[in-house]
Amino acid sequence: MEKKQLSAQTVANYFLSMAQKAGREVTNKKLQKLIYYAQAWSLALDNFPLFKEEIEAWIHGPVVPNIYRRYKKYGYGFIKDPGSDLHPDLAAHKSLLDEIWAVYGIYDAEYLELLSHSEDPWIFARHTLDGDEMSSAPISQEIMRSYYTSLLAKIKARNALSRK
Repeated sequence: MEKKQLSAQTVANYFLSMAQKAGREVTNKKLQKLIYYAQAWSLALDNFPLFKEEIEAWIHGPVVPNIYRRYKKYGYGFIKDPGSDLHPDLAAHKSLLDEIWAVYGIYDAEYLELLSHSEDPWIFARHTLDGDEMSSAPISQEIMRSYYTSLLAKIKARNALSRK
């Protein structure tokens, strides 16, 4: 199946749909982190950008600005939009998105913020900024690809060692 690039909104809709099916609630901040990790792991695993929108290194972590604006009305509350998993181009990415949901969807927004703040892509994008300084600095896809590819290699090596 040929992979076509999605929009960040299609990815957001999918995660909102997954949250509704699982009976979990998602804030804008958590949604942003799920979208970020979907892009990061798509770059690392498939060498393919899942969506074209740029991710910026905001104070509270990675953000896709148009998605933030779409759900800004919910503030720190839970997003009430039901989402959708019916986009025709989702099928080629479903296993990746399901894995992102399984790994990261169990955490709250604060944990995902701390996690993203501890990782090189966000750190490098904000390297000259104070912790509470606003920014629209982009997070480099190349740094994302490199960092998560390296992380994947470490995970595989650890798993290989544990099997011995």
